[in-house]
Amino acid sequence: MTAPLHEARPGTPDTQQGMRRRNLSRVMHTVAAEGPLSRAAVASRIGLTRAAVSTLVDELIRSGLLEELGPQRPGGVGRPGSALAVSGRGPAGIGAEVGVDHLAVCAVDLRGDVRARAVRHGSNRGRRPAPVIEELTRLIGEVTADAHGQGLRPAGLAVAVPGLVARNTATVVRAPNLDWHDTDLAALLPSDLRLTVDNEANFGALAELWLGDGAPADFVHVSAEIGIGAAVVVDGRLLHGTRGFAGELGHVPVHPEGPACPCGGRGCLEQYAGEEAVLRAAGLEPGTDRVGLLAERAAAGDQGVRRALSDAGSALGIALTGAVNLLDPQSVVLGGALSRLAPWLLPSLEQELSRRTAGPACGIAVSRLGPEGPLLGAAHSVVRAVLDDPAAVPVSA
Repeated sequence: MTAPLHEARPGTPDTQQGMRRRNLSRVMHTVAAEGPLSRAAVASRIGLTRAAVSTLVDELIRSGLLEELGPQRPGGVGRPGSALAVSGRGPAGIGAEVGVDHLAVCAVDLRGDVRARAVRHGSNRGRRPAPVIEELTRLIGEVTADAHGQGLRPAGLAVAVPGLVARNTATVVRAPNLDWHDTDLAALLPSDLRLTVDNEANFGALAELWLGDGAPADFVHVSAEIGIGAAVVVDGRLLHGTRGFAGELGHVPVHPEGPACPCGGRGCLEQYAGEEAVLRAAGLEPGTDRVGLLAERAAAGDQGVRRALSDAGSALGIALTGAVNLLDPQSVVLGGALSRLAPWLLPSLEQELSRRTAGPACGIAVSRLGPEGPLLGAAHSVVRAVLDDPAAVPVSA
């Protein structure tokens, strides 16, 4: 995990109790980012006395958030100190993803390790929300039971969905590729877990920020699969927009008089660079591994597939030009399933950005997380909430 920016929690009063909560968070984040560490090493890194850190550490050990690994003598001199590590038992983040053609759930412990996982492949397009969420709930139950068997207890549930989610709610306002409208997932999901629901591109961007290979503090993350979403990270923070709808890159018009889109518009980016659009342009039939088929054909030199991917890259570049000119990000990160097709997408994408942006073109990076980003970002968002406010975590399930 990357080292955090240690800040006051929004709304936390600057009182002794508030300072204690912030310092507990500082200890947790430091050990999570750099551990195992001795108490003295933690004290040195966060600028508190050894006695103050010991008091905080003892509380975190009693809560099951930290554990002692035994004596450690750095450099072989001096009195040995007990090495501290984030506990591999206790709270865990449950992440879930509703995709157009799959459902997935995983459990991540405080160390950031995936400890349990369940996936169901199959189309959800056009299905009503209730039966889909019923299936998802069964997967959540399987993963939670597996986690319990390993000494973990869920600290919360975060769900990634391919659609617009009203800010600070669990309501999917519109998910065009699922044909869902005004769906309150809080009414359908288990009520015993603290719930967060957000757009899959937002969770993918958070995963890139926390788990990626040195993601900058300012970037645009493109999550491209059947649909195309984007998320904007500014100064290390996700930009949601007033209503929570920021980042709908897939419905930016590329050719205003182009084909109709499920969103109600015409000529949207998804109609040129989404998985199904690329398959149509390449003359291929959809299969169980659409992106794998495209990658295989492109690598084999299929000119029709390569041309379709080049055209998709051009469309992506056109749509991204507005975001780059408006936001001036340090980079654009290509994630999702289409990140596997980067060798054939990037040349035309970069060419469009280079000739259309007002200033020097920003860098283009390819996410190593690929389609795993949204699910991992969802689970890690729960873990980060524990690290941010360990005092709020119940000692037992």
